[in-house]
Amino acid sequence: MTSLEHFPIPLLGFAAFSGTGKTTLITQLLPKLTERGLRIGMVKHSHHDIEMDNPNKDSYKLRKAGACQMVLASPHRTILFAEQDEPVEPKLTTQLNWLNTNELDLVLVEGFRHEEFTKIELHRPSLNKPLLAIDDQHIIAIATDAAIDQKELCDKGLTYLDLNNINAIADFIIQYSQQA
Repeated sequence: MTSLEHFPIPLLGFAAFSGTGKTTLITQLLPKLTERGLRIGMVKHSHHDIEMDNPNKDSYKLRKAGACQMVLASPHRTILFAEQDEPVEPKLTTQLNWLNTNELDLVLVEGFRHEEFTKIELHRPSLNKPLLAIDDQHIIAIATDAAIDQKELCDKGLTYLDLNNINAIADFIIQYSQQA
């Protein structure tokens, strides 16, 4: 894949400062979107050294013994572990390449807010953080839980969504995925 603009299926991110509620919103949206027939892939960014494998399991032992990629397959799910040679900030394009887009209708992304792809901004004025949409031309909507000063954003053509209205946000995502 050469750029995020040419990803084969609709791609939509959720951008916000830590503690704004990205994961909470997405976990509420996923059932609404899947009820409407969408097959959704998810990419989530973490700043932490994540470890999902159990040290008492063979897959952990094989990975720690030197496998740079490990696929753990069962009748219920498949898990891919990929080790990085050096700790380096992940690129969204690299993470998207792990997905089988033939089996998906939409990919939602949590994080990667500095990368250039279409996003919904979550904004809570009570957290006293600046609006990301002022500097990010890839934000197409702002989901907020309170009134915000729209002077700086009036020419951007943004859609404003009620952060507490999950159905309206799901409707917006469905419409986006059908037009993308």
